[in-house]
Amino acid sequence: MAAIANSSLLILHPRLTLSLFLKSSLSTTFLRHFPLSPCTLSTTSRRRIHSSLPYAALTEQHSLNPNPNENAPSGGRLGSLSSPPVLASDFVQKIDVNPPKGTRDFLPEDMRLRSWLFHNFREVSQLYGFEEIDFPVLESEALFIRKAGEEIRDQLYCFEDRGNRRVALRPELTPSLARLVIQKGKSLSLPIKWFAIGQCWRYERMTRGRRREHYQWNMDIIGVPEVTAEAELLSSIVTFFKRIGITASDVGFKISSRKVLQEVLRGYSIPENLFGKVCIIIDKMEKISIDEMKKELRSVELSEEVIENLLQVLSVKSLTKLEEKLGGGGEAVGDLKQLFSLAEKYGLSEWIQFDASIVRGLAYYTGIVFEGFDRAGKLRAICGGGRYNQLLSTFGGDDIPACGFGFGDAVIVELLKDKGLLPELSPQVENIVCSLDRDLQGAAAAVATILREKGQSVDLVMETKPLKWVFKRAARINANRLILVGNSEWQKGMVVVKILSSGKQFEIKIDELE
Repeated sequence: MAAIANSSLLILHPRLTLSLFLKSSLSTTFLRHFPLSPCTLSTTSRRRIHSSLPYAALTEQHSLNPNPNENAPSGGRLGSLSSPPVLASDFVQKIDVNPPKGTRDFLPEDMRLRSWLFHNFREVSQLYGFEEIDFPVLESEALFIRKAGEEIRDQLYCFEDRGNRRVALRPELTPSLARLVIQKGKSLSLPIKWFAIGQCWRYERMTRGRRREHYQWNMDIIGVPEVTAEAELLSSIVTFFKRIGITASDVGFKISSRKVLQEVLRGYSIPENLFGKVCIIIDKMEKISIDEMKKELRSVELSEEVIENLLQVLSVKSLTKLEEKLGGGGEAVGDLKQLFSLAEKYGLSEWIQFDASIVRGLAYYTGIVFEGFDRAGKLRAICGGGRYNQLLSTFGGDDIPACGFGFGDAVIVELLKDKGLLPELSPQVENIVCSLDRDLQGAAAAVATILREKGQSVDLVMETKPLKWVFKRAARINANRLILVGNSEWQKGMVVVKILSSGKQFEIKIDELE
């Protein structure tokens, strides 16, 4: 123990450093009896330990006592939180500084674009009388697990939390909306007109405009059974397009109804439980060949006759021909004719077209469905939506007529790039304030405070910098004016103001700054 006591004196001596101790022959003995907890050492100290200790000492102590709680009483603080083992590799391995695959960082210029986009989403929603809501990004997994085979089920970011609950990062917003409507029940006054802008997560194959996380703009109308609701939603999207410079020659909407498929299948006495599966297969029409589609339709036990007739109907691109196929007495044709008539009154005729192949991939759609598409054919669907009158009963609630759409942020940005319509969004600050002397930095801060209290934005130069640097900074942030706090002016209760656009310069009393 004498040697150990001496080693303790060695490490406590104020003129001796930890590194001297580590290089001594006593270090191994000391650590054997008095292991150092890695959480009590700085990173530098831990590096020194690993570079100084003999390999035998490291292996004998299992990398500086990796299990310090081994003899701790159960239930204590040490028993609940243990320090991770410190390995030499911890200090040489670099982390991947890129965001996880399929996700994004948002630098200031990216945030300016995102804020501009979201601002337009919000303004259009409010023009149409919608109110903003939001939901948790983390929801119960059960909220998103619906009928087997639905693509989104296999794309969930899901896990079990520490309370043994199955949870998922939301892949879309509509189920959360349904949950909230059920929760509030009859306390809500119908119709409900809500919009949301939220981040969504899907583990899917990435293509241009498709990431594993994206932001989505949703507008939903709850409590209106007529297709006037769909017409209002389509009009709102067109209004958004017009605001950002997109025309009907750039994009369009393909519109159909799931009732079209229902009527075809009912004509052949196909069971209702196969309808959702058929919709999921049809939604792949642009992704797989006709032969592959036929094969998948056969797998759900459709006959060759049904498959051929179904494909014929799906190829129809006009309401007149659809009416010839199905007759004019069904709900599908009636709803579509009414919607196209309303669209004409809204001035949307050049934006929309009928396409029987549009069914949308989500199982909860029940009627009219639509997709926004790039007429150049370079991008995936820009947006999509439709009617979902039976979604609430899926979660145990009472069904209420409802329709809505989702509009992602990624595809529209790609379209704006292609069209050369991305806005130039430079940083904008009204004032840059700079002291000309280190002793006047407090005075400059006081000037900045006065201006900020008057609602003006201020970039305060927080160090003593040469004027050349200050002017470059002012140009980069697009400052309107430069306010210089100099010794002689400050003694008179004044500052120098330079209007950067004209070069005009003058002195002004501090209390007269506006």
